[in-house]
Amino acid sequence: MKLYNSATRTRDEFVPNDPSIVKMYTCGPTVYYYAHIGNLRSYIMEDILEKYLRYAGYNVKRVMNITDVGHLTSDADEGEDKMLKGARRENKTVMEIAKFYTDAFFSDCAKLNIKTPDVVEPATNCIDEYIKIISKLMDTGYAYFAGGNVYFDTSKLDRYYVFNDFNADDLDVGVREGVEEDPNKRNKNDFVLWFTKSKFEDQALKWDSPWGVGYPGWHIECSGISMKHLGEDLDIHCGGIDNAFPHHTNEIAQSESYLGHKWCNWWVHVLHLNVKSESGAVDKMSKSSGEFLTVSLLEDKGYDPLAYRFFCLQSHYRKSLVFSWENLDNAQQSYQKLIARIAALKPEDGEFDQAAADALKARFSAALDNDLNTSLAVTALYDVLKYKTNDATKLAVLGDFDRVLSLSLLAKAAVKREELKKQVVAAGEFTIVSESGESDPAVEAKIRARQDAKKAKNYAEADRIRDELKAEGVEVTDIPHGAKWKRV
Repeated sequence: MKLYNSATRTRDEFVPNDPSIVKMYTCGPTVYYYAHIGNLRSYIMEDILEKYLRYAGYNVKRVMNITDVGHLTSDADEGEDKMLKGARRENKTVMEIAKFYTDAFFSDCAKLNIKTPDVVEPATNCIDEYIKIISKLMDTGYAYFAGGNVYFDTSKLDRYYVFNDFNADDLDVGVREGVEEDPNKRNKNDFVLWFTKSKFEDQALKWDSPWGVGYPGWHIECSGISMKHLGEDLDIHCGGIDNAFPHHTNEIAQSESYLGHKWCNWWVHVLHLNVKSESGAVDKMSKSSGEFLTVSLLEDKGYDPLAYRFFCLQSHYRKSLVFSWENLDNAQQSYQKLIARIAALKPEDGEFDQAAADALKARFSAALDNDLNTSLAVTALYDVLKYKTNDATKLAVLGDFDRVLSLSLLAKAAVKREELKKQVVAAGEFTIVSESGESDPAVEAKIRARQDAKKAKNYAEADRIRDELKAEGVEVTDIPHGAKWKRV
């Protein structure tokens, strides 16, 4: 498997530190409000990565944090505390907000068939880990105390900018929107490890520390949680591209300064889901602009959440994806047609064909080995439907692929199959099903004419029509109460 590494900007063969286990960490949500579907695109793609690693034979331990304290809105560790914002908005305590929106997040994940990570750790559970790391950074000169807060000293690093070739002058305070100057900092890119003094006099969550009563900065959380559950090295760290700087950059700075060695081998970043405005401009989806798009809103508008998952899989994770209702409509129609084609397959048709299955699985693995190319993996689904083998083999292979893609293909096809049977029985009619989901009146007319000939026991005429269709590249198969056809 070749996987792109944001830190090296190269696509390299993935080799874990320990062949017996892949250590994977993914940044979790800040649970002050519902996740929007742009957030969830990242979790879908991280879910695919984890499931494909398992599919490929790796044992995976995946850890994710829940940020329930300390997440400030700007790069300078200033701005409004998101958890406090949520608590004030709903007149609840911070922990009530955290519990409610954590549950809401995992409910959305379940609707999208996103697996819950092996370890989910709220930031508030790991205060001792943060204090341990910060204490050592203070002792070794990588951190300093100023104005009541503990800061990481970025001037101590040989290299601070990891993911892009930043020009330091371009990162001066005030250049980027939302950055406010902090007079306590020795260097403009220093960041807070622990607050005892902030503009939030009513900060709800505080703990004792060697530097006074306070709370952790956002960046230290992921380092502490990762080391608690995965040890001193990571194979893969995932997150949205907006976390690359400063969050992941700061994680690397503090973790490697604390450990004294390289911390994480692969950094995997998912690009934004963008949305078109009424003016036609394309902007990053956010909670603060435009229509707030959640899984619940999609359901209210009649969309299957898995149609959104299918929509995401049709684009590469390292490419921005533009959301529009028209694009989602197209994805839902394609998804429904795919389910209909699978429903037309007969589970009892033939014995399992191992050679065919191996050939199809090789195509699927080749797609995902190519930097997790899910669009090609979706193409591999359609290759199964077109492949010259029996239906039993096709269904087995589709189920195998769905261990990774998680589109509930066989389950939804089974429901669709039962619905069709009930419709046929209720109507007492001859039903024609196209494996591709298309409609062709000329083909369907000949199939009905063939059925009429069979009912009249004119089998010669029925065979003639079948041969005529075959000559036109249409294969017809009898099914209970009807016939299915496909182009060959």
